[in-house]
Amino acid sequence: MSVSKRQRARIIRGVQYGVLVVAVVVFALVADWHQLRMAFFDVGVVKALFPEIITTALVNTVLYTLLGFGFGLALGLVLALMRLSSVPPYRWIAITYIEFFRGIPCLLVFIALGFGVPLAFEVALDMNVTVMLSLGLVGAAYMAETIRAGIQAVPKGQTEAARSLGMSHGRAMVSIVIPQAFRIVLPPLTNELILLTKDSSLVYLLGLSLSQFELANFGRDALNEHKSLTPILIAGLLYLVITLPLGQLVRRLEARTAKAR
Repeated sequence: MSVSKRQRARIIRGVQYGVLVVAVVVFALVADWHQLRMAFFDVGVVKALFPEIITTALVNTVLYTLLGFGFGLALGLVLALMRLSSVPPYRWIAITYIEFFRGIPCLLVFIALGFGVPLAFEVALDMNVTVMLSLGLVGAAYMAETIRAGIQAVPKGQTEAARSLGMSHGRAMVSIVIPQAFRIVLPPLTNELILLTKDSSLVYLLGLSLSQFELANFGRDALNEHKSLTPILIAGLLYLVITLPLGQLVRRLEARTAKAR
């Protein structure tokens, strides 16, 4: 008796569900739930983490992210305009910058600005300035390409109409093209904000005081103190408190953009 494609797909799907159920049952039977609870869900450790993990670590994570994103967005816009410039040296500078900072890890930039620059030039950079520059310099390279793509996606007729009304090229770019471009690139820029939120954990390299800890560093310090994975879990959940709403915002913006188109 031959089996149709629909029946075969139904059988395969049933087998997959069966394997999943068996795996869950086996895990439930063999797992040491008391040990897991003490390792990941120690209520005493959770109480010891609050409210400092909120008032210090979470606040600092948001601050570092916003500093890096703000600087990166401003620099990224300048680089995008240079990338589209009719002056070749501007394009060469922008391309060189973008390719360089997209090709090196953010970790290396933190090391260079946190330790290399103070040693080489004998200057002491403020910690917030170091974080802003480290995150912003790398983020700007990605945001520049995103903004450039958004500018090029704006119909040329918009610029031509503005010029026909007597606007200069620069005025048309600032008043007409760039606002429309930002509406187009808002979802990918929000994704970049999510990436910078996670990259802010690299600030631990700078040797922070307790009042400067972000979530990852706070979780690591509490892990060493309490000998439990609970602080790491709580830190991860607080990262999700930041990134999940941003992810939802991205999906809504993408849906609104698609609907507008």
